[in-house]
Amino acid sequence: MNYAVMNEFVIDKNSGQYKAPFNSINNEARVFTYKDTAVVTPNSDTPYSMLWQDLRAEPMVISVPAVEKERYYSVQLTDGNAYNYGYIGSRATGNEAGDYLVAGPDWRGEKPAGIKKVFHSTTPFAIAIFRTQLFDTDDMPNIVKVQAGYKNQPLSAYLKLPAPPAAPKINFVPATTAGIKKNFYEYLDAALEFVPVTAEDKAIRSKLASIGIGPGKTFDFKDLSLEHKSPVLLAIKEGDNKVKDCLANGSIDINGWKIGTFFGDRAFYNGDWLKRAAGAMGGIYGNDGIEAMYPMTRTDATGEKLDGSKHNYTLTFTAGKLPPVNAFWSVTMYDGKNSAAD
Repeated sequence: MNYAVMNEFVIDKNSGQYKAPFNSINNEARVFTYKDTAVVTPNSDTPYSMLWQDLRAEPMVISVPAVEKERYYSVQLTDGNAYNYGYIGSRATGNEAGDYLVAGPDWRGEKPAGIKKVFHSTTPFAIAIFRTQLFDTDDMPNIVKVQAGYKNQPLSAYLKLPAPPAAPKINFVPATTAGIKKNFYEYLDAALEFVPVTAEDKAIRSKLASIGIGPGKTFDFKDLSLEHKSPVLLAIKEGDNKVKDCLANGSIDINGWKIGTFFGDRAFYNGDWLKRAAGAMGGIYGNDGIEAMYPMTRTDATGEKLDGSKHNYTLTFTAGKLPPVNAFWSVTMYDGKNSAAD
């Protein structure tokens, strides 16, 4: 999923979801709508700024401006493993201006002068998702001013030193989020090329390699005999059902709302690939539980599936019992495909 989103956001300019090239920030002076389909369940409260970093040649420096204390903002750092490996922003680092270093898996340097903190991605390509709180419709010009202060630059430029040699050009295997199931193994091979092996995934990577799956491997579903295609298809269905079951039952039910978290850093997952897959299916790039809480439901108070064509619905809070929050709360409605609606 992450590999396909990367293709749609920064590689394929004709994807309909294209944002900007690698290492360039794309600021959106709007909230997301049902037309934004590359990522499932985006929010419609914090206009997004998207940055996909190529960390192969050298680290990058993300700079943020001073943001007024009342306005929540965050920069979520997520790598190719879908690990949320760090945060910049109101909760994590405060609303003061600052420069932060983002390094790839091979960088071993010391923290440069002027850098407040160093973050380490487990993969050479990583996404930074900026969220800036919008107070009301008249507030958008102020959002634009904050976004103008977001900056990304190579470490060499930050230090005013000569740039290292550029990383080689890559001919990425084309991918779309809509094509994941049909091209699962092709996308998996392509994605794993940019995900270094780690201690917790060494065993499963070796198992995959034994049947020809992984970087430069030879597995091709269409080349299998009918005898072998059948169990592969059954396994895909069984795996899909396991992920759906984990997503449905991996949260606590509180008054009809599913509450839980499927998102975190490397230590949070600790090799639990089922949980990571459930998070990607439910809403890839979701925040850590400490950053945001996502109560979700598909049913009403009687347990009947929500259906706007049959019913109107009322959400009621008793007096003085609105959700206690440090920044904001909202209710977002999504269509059956999990794209933002309203």
